[in-house]
Amino acid sequence: MTTSNHRFSDAERRGLYRAIHERRDVRSQFLPDRIPPDVLARLLEAAHHAPSVGFMQPWDFIVIESRSVREAVLAMFEQENQKAAERFEGERQAHYRSLKLQGIMESPLNLCITCDRSRGGPHVLGRNSMVDTDLFSTCLAVQNLWLAARVEGIGVGWVSILDQEQLSKALNLPDHVYPLAYLCLGYVSEFLDQPELEAKGWRSRLPLSELVHGDQWGQPLASGL
Repeated sequence: MTTSNHRFSDAERRGLYRAIHERRDVRSQFLPDRIPPDVLARLLEAAHHAPSVGFMQPWDFIVIESRSVREAVLAMFEQENQKAAERFEGERQAHYRSLKLQGIMESPLNLCITCDRSRGGPHVLGRNSMVDTDLFSTCLAVQNLWLAARVEGIGVGWVSILDQEQLSKALNLPDHVYPLAYLCLGYVSEFLDQPELEAKGWRSRLPLSELVHGDQWGQPLASGL
């Protein structure tokens, strides 16, 4: 059996994989308890330690506690959610409308993680061919924060049903800064056993065996899985 001297302890590895598997997109289980400043600092520090192409670190973090700002964002959500519902028909539309897809006002804290598309200047190492690596890097910051939050017992919900231009205006973002992730954060009454959309029958998790290819698309992995 191959091992590594750099491997974490069994308990540490179990904790990491538990956080990955038990992370949830939270919308309905928020408690009103405030997140202490030291805990929030740990979450932001975890996000700030995400990998980034060319070490550009394109992220910024807007911590939103203002009720008026959150009410404005909620109004944006409701407008866009209505448009989204109209894309479905019949029972599928009714099912969509029954889903709770945000916790903007229920969560004690909202957080917008942005991407400064000018950070690092016009020529960032590793970004010449794939110009969107700044966005990809910022997504890694989101994931770091999400996993750290789960470790702290804090739920996170990503509100993606928002118009980016309207959100940028509400948050007074410069033109070169993109609002990548609008998140709701807070302690929760529970973490669901399954992702909420799976539990409510919207979609199921795809089998990993159907998603792994060997060498080229559609080819089996020689070593198996």
